Amino acid sequence: MEQKVNSYRDLVVWQKSIQLVTKVYTLSRDFPRQETYSLVDQMRRAAISIPSNIAEGQARRFTTEFRHFLHVASGSLAELDTQTVIANKLGYLSAEQLQEIESDIIEIRKMLHVLIARLPRNR
Repeated sequence: MEQKVNSYRDLVVWQKSIQLVTKVYTLSRDFPRQETYSLVDQMRRAAISIPSNIAEGQARRFTTEFRHFLHVASGSLAELDTQTVIANKLGYLSAEQLQEIESDIIEIRKMLHVLIARLPRNR
């Protein structure tokens, strides 16, 4: 039985994306100060972009627009994935922290792909 979605807040993928944003903020607090306006800023912007694009797309009138914004969210997720790998290579994220955030990224990526596939075409 499928649940009716009245708002983007009803979407589990949006809820999990919000949790990812808070995790990114928490983890990036311990990055070196010189990264504040570079890697930290980029990671936070990419993370924020994920639930923001899900919300904006769901609030649009047409399914094609929603699909577009879900693809943008997926692109931001790929950016964040890349940035966390870089943070790990630079020693800012431990292997355990990287694994934890990668697992969240994989889960959200799968959820986005399923949602995109389930949206009706040509609306």
